[in-house]
Amino acid sequence: MDFSNIFVIFFICGVLFHFLLDFLLEFVDFSFRKKHGHEIPDAVKDFVDAETINKTCLYEDAKYRLWIPNAVLDLLLDFYLAVSGFYPVVLQNVLSWTENTFVAALLFFLIISIPGAIISIPFALYSEFGIEKHFGFSKMTMGLWITDQIKAILLSLVITSILLGAMIGLFKYATDFWWIFLGIVYVAFSLIISIVYPLFIAPLFNKFTPLEDGELKTRLEALLQKCGFKASGLFVMDASKRSGHSNAYFTGFGKSKRVVLYDTLIQQLTTDEIEAVLGHELGHYKHHHIIKRMCVMIPLIFVVLFVVNCLVRLPELYNGFGFGTNGIISYKMFFIGIFLTGLVFSGYSRIQGVIANFFSRRDEFQADAFSAKICGSGEPLISALIKLNKENLSEIQVPKIYSAFNYNHPPLLERISAISK
Repeated sequence: MDFSNIFVIFFICGVLFHFLLDFLLEFVDFSFRKKHGHEIPDAVKDFVDAETINKTCLYEDAKYRLWIPNAVLDLLLDFYLAVSGFYPVVLQNVLSWTENTFVAALLFFLIISIPGAIISIPFALYSEFGIEKHFGFSKMTMGLWITDQIKAILLSLVITSILLGAMIGLFKYATDFWWIFLGIVYVAFSLIISIVYPLFIAPLFNKFTPLEDGELKTRLEALLQKCGFKASGLFVMDASKRSGHSNAYFTGFGKSKRVVLYDTLIQQLTTDEIEAVLGHELGHYKHHHIIKRMCVMIPLIFVVLFVVNCLVRLPELYNGFGFGTNGIISYKMFFIGIFLTGLVFSGYSRIQGVIANFFSRRDEFQADAFSAKICGSGEPLISALIKLNKENLSEIQVPKIYSAFNYNHPPLLERISAISK
């Protein structure tokens, strides 16, 4: 590794920036929790007691203590893999095994993911069977956990192979304009996944059954009709099979759109509250938040790919990390260039994240306001949010800087205040 190389300098600064920022944010939240975490704000005093508050603090502290060694090991691993020459050695080996660029790229990405996966396993296990079990959330068995991991790996392998195959083909047959066609392929593939996901992918992990006839179904169908939202059905997901956490969401695109309610949500909330939660989700639909986000993201994808196209043609990018090029960059090396571009700039993702969170929270406030309007009152949504916050042992109060970087939804008290107004 050439430490005077501009891309190496960007990489080192990015990794340190990401780690130090996260470390500072988590410490600020931990300190704030120690000082204010046991307070019960007036807005939630009718729903939350001291026992729940104490349990929430213990839950968050447990996650914080697990995060520290995980973050430190990730930092050390990132530096070691880059400095030790691990990546060039892996590439050299896979190229000695095959001359097929697609196979070489697939093997390269598989092998370099192994060290991180190995380190993450004990932390994932302790999080699931230590922390989540201890606080009454996880219903997972070891067999189910392993099965889920295998399914996720195979699914990731299939998706990666499809996109990687398209990318390698474009490198070869559209060398100068691959980034344009790859952007088109990525957008189209994302739309296809949004259609396929609820029908074929999600059922691999959970069971979805139509919502039973009754008052809840009648109320929700009436709300959907009132908002002009056409869905393929209302479904209940067996979330309790794995966890006690609860949620509700829309999924799919076009005729595959469906409303999904966690079975835990139905157990925890009243009909009025579930209707308010669905009203919030419909608020995103009525305000065209997804379409507006796509109108921003699609051009941004092409801008990013254009910048990547410029970077992958620079010998300095490869030479700095030990990939000798002799000044000549073949299209067969472009996949390494894309990997190195991600490696160099991934440490700065927090900057993009805080901007995305700002606009996401704005959308959430609008969706909350729509729910209050369409349901005739904001009280059911407020009580639903408090109950969900309580049942999930989420922090009631957090520092503003922490929520800015880590929350794509507004903190509970801010949402209650906005809905009340």
